[in-house]
Amino acid sequence: MTTTTLLGALLPVVPLVAGLVGLLLPPAPPDGGEGRARRAAIALGVAGAAGALVLAVALLVTLDGPVESSGTWVDLGGLAVTIGVRLDGAAALVAVAVAAVALAVQVYSIGYLKRGPHDDVDVDHRYPPYAAQISLFTAAMLLVVVAGDLILLLVGWEVMGICSYLLIAHDRRLPEAPAAAMKAFLVTRVGDVGFLLGIALLGVSAGSFRIADVLAHDHATGTLTAACLLLLAGVAGKSAQFPLHTWLPDAMAGPTPISALIHAATMVAAGVYAVTRLYPLFERAPAALAVLGVMAVVTLLLGALAATAQDDLKRVLAWSTVSQIGYMTGALAVGAPAAALFHLLTHAAFKALLFLAAGAVIHAVGTTLMSRMGGLRRGMPVTFWCTVVGLGALAGLPPLAGFFSKESILYAAEDALHGGGPAPVWVGWLVWLAGLAGVAITAWYATRLLLRTFLGPARSPLVQPHDPPAVMRWPVLLLAVPAALLGLAGFAGGFTDLLRPVAPATPDRPSDLLPPAPLVHLGPEVLLPLALLTLGAGLAWARWRRDPAGDPAATLGPLRPVFARAFRLDDVQHALVVRPTGAVARGVRTADEVVVDGAVTGSGRAAVGLGGGLAALHRAALPRAAAGVLAGALLIGLAAALIGAAA
Repeated sequence: MTTTTLLGALLPVVPLVAGLVGLLLPPAPPDGGEGRARRAAIALGVAGAAGALVLAVALLVTLDGPVESSGTWVDLGGLAVTIGVRLDGAAALVAVAVAAVALAVQVYSIGYLKRGPHDDVDVDHRYPPYAAQISLFTAAMLLVVVAGDLILLLVGWEVMGICSYLLIAHDRRLPEAPAAAMKAFLVTRVGDVGFLLGIALLGVSAGSFRIADVLAHDHATGTLTAACLLLLAGVAGKSAQFPLHTWLPDAMAGPTPISALIHAATMVAAGVYAVTRLYPLFERAPAALAVLGVMAVVTLLLGALAATAQDDLKRVLAWSTVSQIGYMTGALAVGAPAAALFHLLTHAAFKALLFLAAGAVIHAVGTTLMSRMGGLRRGMPVTFWCTVVGLGALAGLPPLAGFFSKESILYAAEDALHGGGPAPVWVGWLVWLAGLAGVAITAWYATRLLLRTFLGPARSPLVQPHDPPAVMRWPVLLLAVPAALLGLAGFAGGFTDLLRPVAPATPDRPSDLLPPAPLVHLGPEVLLPLALLTLGAGLAWARWRRDPAGDPAATLGPLRPVFARAFRLDDVQHALVVRPTGAVARGVRTADEVVVDGAVTGSGRAAVGLGGGLAALHRAALPRAAAGVLAGALLIGLAAALIGAAA
């Protein structure tokens, strides 16, 4: 086993061990003290994430071209399931992003999950399982990143779903948290059924679940298209894409650090990463790419428009995550997996930054509603400037990271207009136009968030805002660095080479022979997105200047409630899926109770009644019993005589 292979194998193992040991810790004492269990949980969580980050950076430094190593795990009648790793530059970069965000969340949570000075309990006594679940979540995502077998990837995929359920429901004091966790679990499981079937179809077709074998096999066109469409069901669930996007905004009931973990570099990015891992298959299935393109366009615009009308700070960021993942899947649809991964990495930086900065605001003011904020800039200067960086990167403001990654996607979509991608040309048009519209809308709601939260008059005068303590401040400050500078890596040839192995391949031109294409193209084509960005931000600013105490979303008029409810698609899902399923479940329960249980209960009652009747006969008085015996003997004798006479 080479050093590179060993590093890849240890990546998920280190946080896995930290998580498993952390689960053995008892809860922290609810008496206001730190407790040994909480200190041990902090040490394990931070050490696990830090160890994973060190290993990921070492892998990135030592990796010299794609590496694969595997051995047979299970042989199911000739269908091999292997255990091993598949490493390339994209895997190393994503692993660094996952581990860095996980470490920031572990450190940030130390301060965030302490209760305020006016609470009865000073320390969250459920912190040990919380930190352990973060470690397990990190290990599961890293397993998805390095897995060389589809079954191994599926294991990490499903463990993430279980951990997300537990983490979203962490704060049992919130009545909406368990419901949000259950919704996230069930909605993503719906997509995972398709994902599992797609993996099974590919494995049976190739005779192996090993990713290299699956990619090299010449699948039948129908089988390949069906498998890719089934895989997209899992992508829609995990990455919160239309129509399985409804769970993600409700997941804001979880602690804010968990929102940063789920919505930045891990769970929602897993679907995008899985498609890039299997992209040569999707390239040979243009119908699947067309479906992915339509799904991306609807998701991009839906998430952006829904974010414009939210009052909850975290829900604005949640809907923006839905929209930004739409950019990534749109890039995949037009044949630009490297651009999709580039935006995945920049999004991991600036979205984690924004969620942690939002957590600092919520920690200071005690509410998530922007209508009760305002005027926080002076009291929270560090948080304000970090939020400016994060929102600028989100909107695509040059020279911040989001500008370069988003521009690479728009350039790829524009190139697809001329038949430069594997998908039909009309998909390129849809992605390009939706991407441009998304630039303006994103700039509008990002500006609105900044103005409503930090500028203007304070709408809660009793609140004394302050920057968070050092244990929460430093993760925010450090995440601001890649959010500001990571986009410049698109100009670096080495960065491009690291993403090159995931570029689309053809049978006569394997991916490792494709020339490196620059990720960033700065030409006249950037003027239109910049003009749209200026227009969106300017409209929000102008409306706020006229009424600093008002909400720029008031300009949406009658569309505001429609956007706030995300076009009521959640209600449609509830009416068409949840209610009928609930009705069927109630009918089945009633049939079980009335028919099945009724038959069993009725049989018992009949037996008891018959036994009671026979018992009553056996309890007859002696004269009646003697008369009955004599009568019976007489009847038997008479019958015997008649039978004998007849013979």
